[in-house]
Amino acid sequence: MEPPLPLAGLNILVVDDDDDSRFYITTVLEADGGTVMAVPSAAVALKVLPELQPDVLICDIAMPGEDGYTLIRKIRALKPDIWEKLPAIALTAYGDSEYRSRALEAGFQTHVPKPVDPGELVAIVADLVASYKN
Repeated sequence: MEPPLPLAGLNILVVDDDDDSRFYITTVLEADGGTVMAVPSAAVALKVLPELQPDVLICDIAMPGEDGYTLIRKIRALKPDIWEKLPAIALTAYGDSEYRSRALEAGFQTHVPKPVDPGELVAIVADLVASYKN
């Protein structure tokens, strides 16, 4: 019998304005069992959030209109307070320590520079969600 896929049963919200990035991230996460909704903007993410009730958020930082920092601050301020605890990953081309600090201060739990290895992304998502469930 095969072991369960590492992301089986997880609802994942991916926010990235780049079509290719959304496709890549979705393909990687679904191949490992995740159920993914990928959206192109912070505005759309805020609309689908209550209905989707994701287990984890993966969000680009540099997006036109509202950036990832603004989105995570808005999510953390939402009522009910369940959104304070939503595990969130900043997945961004901005990889230096200054951007990492900004992402963590804004409300992300972790900061992952692009491009990311598929296996590494799956491990980061699985580990982050597991740490929040325990």
